Amino acid sequence: MAPAVSSRGSEDSAAIRAAWLHYIAGLTQAEVAVRLGVPNVKAHRMIARAAQNGAVKVTIVGDVVECAALENALCARFDLASCEVVPDLHELDVPLMALGAAGAAFLEREIELSSRGVIGIGNGRTLAASVSGMAPLAGSGVRFVSLLGGLTRNYAANPFDVMHRLAEKTEAESYAMPAPFFANKPEDRAVILAQPGVQEVRALAENADLMIVGIGAVYEGAHLVTSRIVSPEDMEEVVARGGVGEMLGHFFDARGKPVETSLTGRVLSLPLNALRGRRIVAIAGGSDKVEAVQAVLRSGLLAGLIIDEKTAELLIGKP
Repeated sequence: MAPAVSSRGSEDSAAIRAAWLHYIAGLTQAEVAVRLGVPNVKAHRMIARAAQNGAVKVTIVGDVVECAALENALCARFDLASCEVVPDLHELDVPLMALGAAGAAFLEREIELSSRGVIGIGNGRTLAASVSGMAPLAGSGVRFVSLLGGLTRNYAANPFDVMHRLAEKTEAESYAMPAPFFANKPEDRAVILAQPGVQEVRALAENADLMIVGIGAVYEGAHLVTSRIVSPEDMEEVVARGGVGEMLGHFFDARGKPVETSLTGRVLSLPLNALRGRRIVAIAGGSDKVEAVQAVLRSGLLAGLIIDEKTAELLIGKP
């Protein structure tokens, strides 16, 4: 007896068929609709579904001269081992389309190169977009591990958590940190860190061959606040102490120096001394992240950066 096909599997299959007709056979969306016997709107959604699921991969050969120049300038200024500047796609808000595509390609390359390695993963919208854009890579021997907790202040699951998406895309072992981003009190932090499950995940994270992270902006209406990772009161304190950027729950001032606040004693990610000298690559961009990215770059913690062209230009233009 043939195995049953799930509704979701059937929809994915139909979406891929539509993508083949559109991208490979060269049919317009209207022609795809006629060929498959569906309304134009549904054909459009099917093609979009295939693209969003990572089934469609577009390869562009060649460098954008302006982006290459920005890459060289950023590497020289901030002593980076690698930098990728993706062309400006004129996105209105956070450049998730451009960064997601570049991040997906980077992840795919690293997974293929690190057949038995451990890759530590942060959280955030750019990482979520990167994972969403990945092609399925089943059978990889890579292990993924969370670099920080995945629960918000109200103990709801973080909507941008990427671990379960990575597990789906790669069928690889993925270890989520069973903890919030920040403990409510320093005493609670000690209790959480004493739990065997948390200790095991942190030990794996400490030995990650590569860490891929996002960078958070610091201001009252920043995503860290709106997503309930940090309270408005805690953010006010960070701002008052001179904080302008965040990475893995650590805050930095404009010079790249760590900012000590009440959050410092409650952070559950790896300590700063465990991050120095590691291969850490950040995926970040957007006009509201310029100061934050500059602060993290000045901390000297990053080995690599994936950033959009517009934000890179603003960074180079800053003193």
